[in-house]
Amino acid sequence: MKFLRFGLYALIAFAVLAHGGVEDWARAVLETGAGGLFLAWAARFFTKGQERISFPALLLPFSAFFLLVFAQWFFRRTASSFDTRIELQLLLADLLILFVAAQIFQSIEDWRGFIWFIMIFGFLVSGFGILQHLTFNGKLYWFREMRYGGVPFGPYVNRNHFAGFAELVIPTGLVPLVLGKVRRERRFVVGLLVFVPLAALFLSASRGGIVSVGVELCILTLLLFLRRSIGRHVLAGAAVLALAMLLVSWLGVKEILARFSSLQTLEVSESKRASMRQGTWRIFLDHPLSGTGLGTLQIVYPLYETQYDGKIVNHSHNDYLEALAETGVLGGLCCAWYLGLLFVQGISRILESNRSFVLSLNLSGLVACCGFLTHSLVDFNLHIPSNALLFFLMGLLATILLRPTAPLTRASTPGHSSGGNP
Repeated sequence: MKFLRFGLYALIAFAVLAHGGVEDWARAVLETGAGGLFLAWAARFFTKGQERISFPALLLPFSAFFLLVFAQWFFRRTASSFDTRIELQLLLADLLILFVAAQIFQSIEDWRGFIWFIMIFGFLVSGFGILQHLTFNGKLYWFREMRYGGVPFGPYVNRNHFAGFAELVIPTGLVPLVLGKVRRERRFVVGLLVFVPLAALFLSASRGGIVSVGVELCILTLLLFLRRSIGRHVLAGAAVLALAMLLVSWLGVKEILARFSSLQTLEVSESKRASMRQGTWRIFLDHPLSGTGLGTLQIVYPLYETQYDGKIVNHSHNDYLEALAETGVLGGLCCAWYLGLLFVQGISRILESNRSFVLSLNLSGLVACCGFLTHSLVDFNLHIPSNALLFFLMGLLATILLRPTAPLTRASTPGHSSGGNP
């Protein structure tokens, strides 16, 4: 299983570093990698013949949504069969990865390794983003020209999409810190792994990202109150947050952002965003049952445009409205089913968990998803392959019923030193 887990880590890292996996070549590698992972798991399963197959509940609405998009493409119920097929392939890749992840991450030990990978990788990407931001020369990675413009941060062409990545990474370290589930000798390291992504998020000046992290903190506080787990460890999380804000203040965010004044015009204005939301809603009203086809907004939208500025609208900056426009009520029901399971099962896992480290794992996933979904109200991070993949994995973490690596013994019961802290 280690080989498969390392393969999944490599896919996540590649998707993020390849500008979020938005380009055709990056998508092709991600989809091929997903197929390779599934085939490797299948070969191992049929060879060993002793492993049980896990079917997490979130796979059901995901599969239903996939079948709906397949029907759009197969029965030509789409404005562009080509664009819907492209999105269908990416959906299949995510579905395969989610299925394989449910098989290779089943124990607490497995998910602990995943959390450490996310924290360390998020730290490295965020550190690179800060360095590139401070020494920006107009090119990604200091050598790649941005042919279509953008306001970049780290490997992402759009700083808001880096914020989406940070929203998913930050809770993996922040939640254990706040809960006091980090060993004393590792608190400084974990704090540093949270501090740098937080500082990078604030430095990116993504309003949606900053608000979303605020929502994550509020939800974390609320859930801790429900669990009656508020205590002195909350100070650790507050200290990391304060230090991140002090770093941004010391760097001088206004002076740094002044370097990008020539790029700010490339971002969508508020009036344009409102116009796109209205146009997207009208598309849904004209195609209420099954929508215009996944991935077809760019083709359909010009007929509904009311504020033309000479720029192509490929996304509506609202994932929920765009899903309704492209997949209609049927797609909306699949999405509502998915989100309903995410919140119901996630909250039930948190309220019922008797193992403290399991609580921090489930809570990390749920808080990350809440922040990401908040940002989706004003952006389209679910259409960034790397961010969407991380979101689905965090949803799996939030809802999965975690089991120990081995049967519990007296030394591994709650309250003893082997309870599973990072």
